[in-house]
Formats: sequence, structure tokens, C-alpha cells
Amino acid sequence: MRRYELIAPCHFGLEAVLKREIIDLGYDVSRVEDGRVTFLGDEEAVCRANVFLRTAERVLIKIGGFHAETFEELFQGTKELPWEEYIPEDGKFWVAKAGSVKSRLFSPSDIQSVMKKAMVERLKEAYRRSWFEEEGESFPIRVFLLKDEVTVGLDTTGESLHKRGYRKLAAKAPIAENLAAALIMLTPWRGDRILVDPFCGSGTFPIEAALMAANAAPGMNRSFLAENWSHVVKRKNWYDTLDEAQEMADFSVETDIQGYDIDESIVASARENAKLAGVEKMIHFQKRGVEDLSHAKKYGFIITNPPYGERMEEKEKLPALYRALGERYRNLDAWSLYMVTAYENAERDIGRKADKNRKVYNGMIRAYFYQFMGPKPPARK
Repeated sequence: MRRYELIAPCHFGLEAVLKREIIDLGYDVSRVEDGRVTFLGDEEAVCRANVFLRTAERVLIKIGGFHAETFEELFQGTKELPWEEYIPEDGKFWVAKAGSVKSRLFSPSDIQSVMKKAMVERLKEAYRRSWFEEEGESFPIRVFLLKDEVTVGLDTTGESLHKRGYRKLAAKAPIAENLAAALIMLTPWRGDRILVDPFCGSGTFPIEAALMAANAAPGMNRSFLAENWSHVVKRKNWYDTLDEAQEMADFSVETDIQGYDIDESIVASARENAKLAGVEKMIHFQKRGVEDLSHAKKYGFIITNPPYGERMEEKEKLPALYRALGERYRNLDAWSLYMVTAYENAERDIGRKADKNRKVYNGMIRAYFYQFMGPKPPARK
């Protein structure tokens, strides 16, 4: 079985969470950089990483790397890579994304164009032909330039891994599924403890939590580009990985996961998304405002993505909204509050300084993950 160096991009600031996931899957991490983790694995690892990783954006096979300060060096370096080992004669190939940080070459469109020409020249020589129809399977390439060091990866995933396949209906300003999963994993919450999201929107936090509680792989109900690359990853590996995911999942576990929203249509969307994810019986959604947040039991968790106030009319309502959240939180017995928000006065209006906060990016919005930690429950006998 072939061995690969694999690259998993992720949200900036959450590399440690992804690294832990990869190690837990049984693979050796070789490098951690801003926004991505590199690890070693075989053909099966390509499948298992795509199906099981909750916090990655995608899984790339590293084709190679080289130093380039000029477009000529970029061309020659790209041409020297063994493209014919990955791209068949009828393959459709292109540079889907180019990123550059602190490098002399910084224009994404120029980088993409030069690399495409170099790939064509290499494949012309390998297949002894002057023209490619590119009517077969897709082989998108992603390239990163950091301080003139070029890293080239072949995207095995296709649509980003945050698209689990369950969110057909989205609320305003939804949080990405893989970001929600990573933030939950930064808390001490486990499936046998209480979780409430009073601003649940399309239900992402409750659904991701329910999938974790059920030990359900996030990618078990979607497809991936590399499923059709039998010369790179044998199809049996995909079948074996999905069998593994099916055997591990247990949707009968008992949970106390709740999601509220003040808009009935949004609650209906969240219920539908949970149904598509197979966890509708594990989550209780209802129409309820944050001012009605309550729970009789101790040691629960609020994990939420409250409104940021992107529009002026919404911004005026934010102080009262966050004050209400802070008041209801103080009335809960021994609970913890974790929230991701870009609202700059969040701590002031909550009425307490967070025990910790962490800078994260929700899309292009810089936000903070505020962590108000309650006491630990007594050890079970």
C-alpha cells in the first residue's frame, strides 16, 4: 500500500485540536504550521482522515515542495513533480487555490497560470501527446507559498469537510460545522453532560455535539473526490472506512442537548438539519428567547454563537441581549458558558470577565471564543 505525506488545512488558531484528532486516529504528525497540520499515512489514511476528522477543512496529498523566488523557478519546480503518478491522461486538472505569505511571488492568478502550464508540459512528455481533453475525473491542486518555499498538494476532498451533508437550511451568519466541532472540543463537555445553545440558528452546535455523543463520523454521509481515483486510493479502502464508521456510530445513546431560537422558522430549519444528520431524537429544539433560559440540573454547558450585530439595527439590541444572557447564566447552578462572538463589549455586558478567551476566525470575521468556566462536578463513585 502506498505511503503519503498528507496535509490537513484548518481554521487558524485551532491547529492543536486537529493535531490531537490526527494522533487519536493513529497517525504520526510530522509538522504543525499556521492553518494546517502535516501527517504521514497510507491509502487508508486518506479515506479515514476525510471521513473521521471533525476539525479539518480538507485532506491533501503532498505532491512535493521546492524553493521559488521567480516565476521561472516556480515553473521548473512544478514541472519536476511526478504529476503522471496522480493525474491520468484524461484527468481534469487545475490549480484551485494559491496562497502566498511573505514570498516574492504573491499574485494568486499568476501563480495558478504558471503552475498549470508547467503541469501541462510535464504531462505532455509523460503521455507523449500535445493536447489534453480533460474530460475525466477532477484533480484540483492547492499550493501554499511561505517565505518562498512552495508546498503543492492534491485535494482529495472536493467540497470542504465542513459540509457534512446535513445543513440544507442555514440561518443568518451560520458557524461552519468544523469550527463548531473544534470549539466544542476545546471545552470539557462530553456526551453524557448537558449542553444548551440559546442562539442555535440552523442547529450547528447541538448537531455537532450530538454527532460526537453518538461517536458518528462527520463524513459518513457524503462523498469525496478521491473515491473515483482508484489508481491513487483503492476503492476497497473507502468501503472499509465506511464500514468502520457505521460500526462505531450509536444513535441510541441518551443525551440532554437543547437548542433554542426566538424565530420559529429557524427552529424548524434546525430540526430538519438534525433529521438529515440522523440525530433528531438526540436534540430538543424549541422556540424560546434567551431571557427564558433555565435548567433544573447542575454542571451544564452553554455553548453558543450569539448575534454579532453586523447590521446597525441589530447592533443597538446587542447590549440588552448579552445582559440577558449574563443574567440567565448567573442563575444557573454551577454551569459553564462558552461563546464565540465578534461583539467587542461581550464581557462587559455579560457582567464578568472570561476565564480565558481565544482568537478565532468565523469565515473572514475575527471573533473571540470566551470561556467562562464553572466548577467541575464531583467525581463519580
